[in-house]
Amino acid sequence: MNSIIADLRQDYRLQSLDIGDVLPNPIQQFEKWFADILKAEILEPNAMVLATATKSGKPSARVVLLKDLSPEGFTFFTNYKSRKGGELEKNNYAALCFNWLELQRQVRIEGKIEKVSEQIATTYFNTRPYASRIGALSSPQSEIVPDRKFLEDAEKHTREMYPENTTVPKPENWGGYILKPTMIEFWQGRRSRLHDRIVYRLKNNNTWVLERLAP
Repeated sequence: MNSIIADLRQDYRLQSLDIGDVLPNPIQQFEKWFADILKAEILEPNAMVLATATKSGKPSARVVLLKDLSPEGFTFFTNYKSRKGGELEKNNYAALCFNWLELQRQVRIEGKIEKVSEQIATTYFNTRPYASRIGALSSPQSEIVPDRKFLEDAEKHTREMYPENTTVPKPENWGGYILKPTMIEFWQGRRSRLHDRIVYRLKNNNTWVLERLAP
């Protein structure tokens, strides 16, 4: 075993979390924690790990950015022909994980994913910086490419087709997903690894039940 890695540890002691401390609705509780994160001014506070799986259950994970939060759920945008898009097409169960080490907090979310409307996707796409729109139109996300030059040439060609201050069309295979949660867990680091874990589970009558989990 690599002793350098094995010896890495941090004793958490900033805050605590109890069922009596949280709001009855997990989306509202997430908004409360996210407000704390924004005040902390950490880098990429909306970065989240998205875990998907094939129809047979083979998992994969990557970091994406949360771009909208509503009572319905958590929204992000991507290329529908990417690996995650292909997996979500066949298995629409997924999980998210936010890890905010600066406040010693983590949020895990599980649920079903649906595509957002074309109108929502187009509206958001048009708010993106020019370079991001060009990149989305140029890159065959998750496909094998011969080299970096292939991507740079594709971007150059797209820029020539759609110069700055002109309309860059949203690719047909680009859009958004919303994860509608059925489980949300809030984790607060504590001393001696006795962390606080409060989980919300959505019941059949569309109400949330709160429980404490052992760390």
